[in-house]
Amino acid sequence: MRVALFITCFNDTLFPETGRATVRVLERLGVEVDFPVEQTCCGQMHFNTGYQREAIPLVRRFVEVFEPYDAVVAPSGSCVGMVRELYGRAAELAGDAELARGVEALVPRVFELSEFLVNGLGVTDIGAYYPHRVTYHPTCHSLRMLRVGEAPLKLLRAVRGLDLVELPQAEECCGFGGTFAVKNAETSTAMLSDKLHHVKETGAEAVAAGDNSCLLHIGGGLQRGQDGIDTVHLAEILDATERR
Repeated sequence: MRVALFITCFNDTLFPETGRATVRVLERLGVEVDFPVEQTCCGQMHFNTGYQREAIPLVRRFVEVFEPYDAVVAPSGSCVGMVRELYGRAAELAGDAELARGVEALVPRVFELSEFLVNGLGVTDIGAYYPHRVTYHPTCHSLRMLRVGEAPLKLLRAVRGLDLVELPQAEECCGFGGTFAVKNAETSTAMLSDKLHHVKETGAEAVAAGDNSCLLHIGGGLQRGQDGIDTVHLAEILDATERR
């Protein structure tokens, strides 16, 4: 199986360790991972803010770069949601039948990390060790668009030493939403305040999620409040072992 890492521009720029952790986790399971250096942004930011035609060249690039692979794995439910749910609409907008065929063929092979591990490889125990009290925030795209369901929780429950505590009202949005947090700052801050309150209720040492965008938002609030609670991407928990 030829597997490619889609790092996403957000992770590549701000959280490269998440990409490295993803590769190490997959390689631990015997999966050989390629990193196509020609990959760029998926176009989600453009598409969601009204620049839909401007996103079309990025859609073309994504299809061209990742077409040769049997599976494309990303540590981001948000960007995978863009590919799976909106690339077809972008191809339709472009009026390009060839692009539409390429999208249709590729989309079923694009996976968020947790769903690839649990549903694709049939693995829940990655051999991880993370001795901390952790709560999990299900990000909106992974929850509502991709419907990854219990996959991230199954992985976390199998981590040795990890005390997983339920997050009250977990399905509520953290308020990030990409440019939503910029354009609607007051509403976003109010939503974040609710999320932080629930995180603190758990007594957790760290908040985990499958999207660093949400963790950046939540982590900023936690740092400003000096609450001593960390944020950590799911991939980095799964990468942790007693030897590391």
